[in-house]
Amino acid sequence: MIRKGKIWMSLALIMTLLATGCGGASQPSAQQPQTASQNNPAESPAQSTKEEARTVTHAMGETVIPGTPQRIVVLTTQGTESLLALGIKPVGAVKSWIGDPWFDHIKDQMDGVEVIGDEVQPNVELIASLKPDLILGTKVRQEKIYSQLSAIAPTVFTENLGDSMIDNFTLYAKALNREEDGKKVLEEFEKTIAEAKNKLGDKTNLEISLARFQAGKVRVYYKNNFAGVILDMMGFARPEAQNKDEFTKDLAKEQMAELDGDIFFYFASDREGDNGATKTAQEWLDDPLAQNLKVKKNGHVYQVNEAIWNSAGGIIAAELLVKDIEKIVSEVQP
Repeated sequence: MIRKGKIWMSLALIMTLLATGCGGASQPSAQQPQTASQNNPAESPAQSTKEEARTVTHAMGETVIPGTPQRIVVLTTQGTESLLALGIKPVGAVKSWIGDPWFDHIKDQMDGVEVIGDEVQPNVELIASLKPDLILGTKVRQEKIYSQLSAIAPTVFTENLGDSMIDNFTLYAKALNREEDGKKVLEEFEKTIAEAKNKLGDKTNLEISLARFQAGKVRVYYKNNFAGVILDMMGFARPEAQNKDEFTKDLAKEQMAELDGDIFFYFASDREGDNGATKTAQEWLDDPLAQNLKVKKNGHVYQVNEAIWNSAGGIIAAELLVKDIEKIVSEVQP
């Protein structure tokens, strides 16, 4: 969890590491670098294989990566956004959780990218057929197939997703040999947050409540999740019941008071052909218990885009999330 008050220190440290190339002595890797003959010669410029190999430490150990990878396969939606933010189009990527096959906010950048399954079940044979020279994934989703993937190409895994977006972006930038570009992206993101905080001023003292509606289920979201981290970075207060360094908790309707605050943001996890989450949200918000909530009485209940606020989890979604928050909160009259 990136804690409030420490985020700028963490970002400063990341900037320093990126600026110095995250140097330091590294141990020999059990994973061998790819040779030029293992890459697609039409897609992988010869000069990339002549660059010095680098050792990258990650969730599964150490991986040797020769030169600057040209053909990247990415196994998380968060990682896809990392690549796009760095100006790189992957040759293969897992489908988005929402969309056919990509989130609306990235689909115009994904033309020609091969769909290789989803985060939970990527297609290893299809990945191999793409002849990647780097595979990016995450231990929390793909640990069981790491050995298969690393036999295809150098493979780098993050530990987790969600609240680890900045750390994961930094790791991927290093694996891609794009540390300087990564530094610039993070500097722009830091600038976006600073500008939003400056515009909102004292409104960041408003207590922000956050929840997810699913079909027949309601979950209050604390601080240790993607949207919760962004709210924390922007300096927002959270209601006492939600001011916890935890991920989430299922609520019974009798616990609805835990959703109260000055502003209530929620997303409804409907999937194609099923609007059960929207029905659950409507049922709860129409319930007599909801009418007793301060936030409901004041009319400060807002449904937001689940892809941006929850599912994507990457640096592009984070930028859009900050802008969403800034736009809505700036119009709220306490």
